[in-house]
Amino acid sequence: MENSGAKVETLSNILEKVKIRGDMLIGKVYGYTDRFSSLKELLLSNTFTVVPSLRFGVAQKNNADILLVLDALEVAYQNPLIDSFCIVSGDSDYVPLVGKLKSMGKFVMGISRSEVASNIFINACNEFQFLESVAVRRKPEPKRKKTADDAQGDDLALLKLIESVLDDKVEEEEMFASELKGVLLRLRPDFNEKTYGFATFGKLLTSLSAKYGTIKVRSDNYNVLVSLESETSDTEKQSSQLTQDNWVKAFKEQLDHYKSDGFDRINPSILKADIQSLYPDFTEKSIGFKRFSDVLKNLEKESVLGLEMDEQKNMLIKML
Repeated sequence: MENSGAKVETLSNILEKVKIRGDMLIGKVYGYTDRFSSLKELLLSNTFTVVPSLRFGVAQKNNADILLVLDALEVAYQNPLIDSFCIVSGDSDYVPLVGKLKSMGKFVMGISRSEVASNIFINACNEFQFLESVAVRRKPEPKRKKTADDAQGDDLALLKLIESVLDDKVEEEEMFASELKGVLLRLRPDFNEKTYGFATFGKLLTSLSAKYGTIKVRSDNYNVLVSLESETSDTEKQSSQLTQDNWVKAFKEQLDHYKSDGFDRINPSILKADIQSLYPDFTEKSIGFKRFSDVLKNLEKESVLGLEMDEQKNMLIKML
């Protein structure tokens, strides 16, 4: 449970990543105790099974690790419906398991805090995502193209979910509306376009596109296709640029998001990737530095963050 961040929002984001890719048929939790009771409703609603593990002596952690490996292999051998596994850990001890699953034709995705993720485990997986990136995905609030009153109060929340799905489908520039609706139903089984006042899903998408302008909807041979709207106005581009006057504040806001999500330390690459996601034109030179490490050292002088070295002499950012 600790590997998932032990927070409802973080675990929800992990499950969202998995469900975007397909149906989650089996979920198992290792190391659950009463101190994770806030996650109980989320675990039950996603049909997770809690696997008990005895804790004794100095090797108490290994008990859960071995149970996970045994269960994963049992599922891989006995359940042909399972073709993908998601391991929420960055421990290199799981590399042999990853290798065995891949040799059986299974797809393996890993998710872990950057602070403890092993490069060996990262490279062994078919796909790997840092928990910080899964948990923290901030984007500028979409601006309405029209000022019509909202018929429903949660259409913006739906739009953000749609954007998240489209953004995650990196190999596809567009999605069929039918495929998108299927993903939404995996994420929100009670979803129904009629709740938002529309007879069809296509009409709902068209309305969201017209109102907020962040998604694009088009028809092709009676098929409705959806994609993220990539074009931004000159005013929006200018307002989303980092300058020598606002960059410290922008970095501090991002670090505060990590801290509020329960992360004490992160890898600098995570911070840089998220800053570039928020501000695509960002470069170190644009704010007066040669290297990103120089940016971090300046932020340390400003008491915005702390810098540490792990056992492998890799730099880590410490939240203050």
